[in-house]
Formats: sequence, structure tokens, C-alpha cells
Amino acid sequence: MLNRDETILLIEDDRVDIMTVQRALKKNKVSNPLHIARTGLEALSMLRGEDGFEKISPPPALILLDLNLPKMSGIDFLRELRSDSELKELHIIVLTSSNEPKDRAAAFEYDVDDYIVKPHSFDEFTRAMATILALWD
Repeated sequence: MLNRDETILLIEDDRVDIMTVQRALKKNKVSNPLHIARTGLEALSMLRGEDGFEKISPPPALILLDLNLPKMSGIDFLRELRSDSELKELHIIVLTSSNEPKDRAAAFEYDVDDYIVKPHSFDEFTRAMATILALWD
């Protein structure tokens, strides 16, 4: 499990999915600080402390990344992140609606820790979040 003070960065543009992640974390008794970025560009700004965003410091222990984002796709975000010497070691779990083999393969090219397709029901989503969090025990 994450230490209580370690942060999580959720990169997600869908308001309902953001609320679902928040509810699933709460149901799994996870109270870690949660930062939310709506685009990959916003997330990079938060991680670097650029463009008027306060830098997330220390960096998040875990990033939950949707692939279908406006302005910069999740794959483009991964490419940019992995090319940044200060950020390239961050742990990333792709949490997306895309079950396309090409998306999965592209994500793993950038050394993501896992790739999870968003479940449709809240109970399944809560179980998926429990699985994600179990990786950090």
C-alpha cells in the first residue's frame, strides 16, 4: 500500500470517471493526497511546476493515466514523460476505456507498470482499484 503521505496523480478528463476514481479510493480506504490533471499537458506542468502550476513535490508515487485525453494523448504524455530525466522513473498505471491491442502495446513500450481497462460497474471498478493498490503493498 502507498504510504499515507505519498501522492497519486490522476490524469483524466471525464468528470464522472474522476468522481468514480475518488469514490473507489475512498471505498478502499485510501486517503492519500490526490492531484487531478485534465490533460497530459496540464499533468506535465504540474509535475514540472510550469505554466502557473505548483510543482507536485515530492513527485507522485503513482500516476493513473487515461489514454483518451484532449490536447495530448496518453501515449504522447508517456513519450514526453519518459524522455524527461527527472520524471522518467515515475510509476504509471494506464486506466483507460481502450481495450485495443495497439494501445496496450504502445503503452507498454513506455514501461507502464500495468494496463487496466476501466470496468463498467462501480463494484468492478472498486475491485480494479483494490488490485492496483495491492501492487504497492
